[in-house]
Amino acid sequence: MSGEGAYGGEVAPPVKEDEHPPRIDCVLVCGGVWHDMDFARLELLKLLAEDQSVRTRVFEDYENIEAIAKADILISYTCDVTPSLPAQEALRDWLRKGGRWYALHGTNSVLRMLEDGSDAGLWDAPRWAPLFMDLLGTQFVSHPPIAPYTVTVADPDHELTRGIEPFDTTDELYHMERHGDLHVLLETECSEEGTGFVEAADAPGTHPVMYIKQHGLGAVLYNTLGHCRGHYDLQPMLDWWPTVDRCAWDLPVFYDLLRRGIGWIKQREKA
Repeated sequence: MSGEGAYGGEVAPPVKEDEHPPRIDCVLVCGGVWHDMDFARLELLKLLAEDQSVRTRVFEDYENIEAIAKADILISYTCDVTPSLPAQEALRDWLRKGGRWYALHGTNSVLRMLEDGSDAGLWDAPRWAPLFMDLLGTQFVSHPPIAPYTVTVADPDHELTRGIEPFDTTDELYHMERHGDLHVLLETECSEEGTGFVEAADAPGTHPVMYIKQHGLGAVLYNTLGHCRGHYDLQPMLDWWPTVDRCAWDLPVFYDLLRRGIGWIKQREKA
């Protein structure tokens, strides 16, 4: 018989260890420039909180190597946040041992505006972090102006995309340099060149929107969707942005993909 609690109610018997799911330690990296990081951070934390077994630590970069090494899963929503070489090597080792990483939107970006020469005033994507981009599977190069486009399903039999129908979104359509073997799940056709970027001429064609790249026992799941921007997020370049942009975040299918992705990375393997 259970005993009486401090407020007169019955005290439930303790739950046996094998009767509840194990704790899942998550690291969320959310930071960088030109995006509404407050909005993205909050939305991702709300999704993670739907599973009480997930315990999340939040950082603005990848430099807490100890936290990453101890994590079971990693989620990133960043723009122009490049890990140090020790952090990149820690990410590589963590993935090989079975870590799973859901990387979103601008995680694969390194951006610098050129100030001299014929390309002055254009954004460049310098190849300063080859290991990081190899881990992610792509590096951002450019995008056309934000406009509607159609996302189609490249692999309808995968658990992450099963039952997903083609959908239209208004978002940044990423042109990317590929690294290694990618299992493409979602893709889109683009007929527009990038605007304001050095590498834009060869952009038209088929581009991945969501894919998996394997690393040993672990894997990266990358989803390019999810641009968001508030009024103050272009400072100091621009004091006030006139609109609040939510892009794919306005679509129920995007939250479906986020939930599926979080569920998938929790199915990690361990060495």
